Amino acid sequence: MRSSVLAFAVLLLAASPAFAGPEQEANKATVIAFYEAGLNQKDFAKAAQYIGSRYTQHNPNAADGPEGFHRFIDFLRAKFPQSHSEIKQAFADGDYVILHVHAVREPGTRGSAIVDIFKLERGKIVEHWDVVEPIPEQSANGNGMF
Repeated sequence: MRSSVLAFAVLLLAASPAFAGPEQEANKATVIAFYEAGLNQKDFAKAAQYIGSRYTQHNPNAADGPEGFHRFIDFLRAKFPQSHSEIKQAFADGDYVILHVHAVREPGTRGSAIVDIFKLERGKIVEHWDVVEPIPEQSANGNGMF
């Protein structure tokens, strides 16, 4: 009985985010490197190395596939060359990585709070979802968005 309780406790600890395994940490590092290369450096070739054999886009304003992401990078480079996205938090849960981001397209503006969700397979990004909320001029509370 005692050994089964101990085994159960070890199993719970291993599943805990505080005890994320090396695969989850590698997934998080992959997504952060992809984000930095694509969104901040606007370098599709560098970002593309992190994309899997498919790239399913769930944002209805973005095209599917690596070519859709390439067009988005070209758009940013042309329209918002000084845009910058600061990752405030990064979370990994198995094959999913979630980023909480402060994205500013034009310096001096408030920007947007973004939650990006990525799914990875065999260490490569294969799906993306996002939720974007403009940062308002005034807030009903003093908690901040980050």
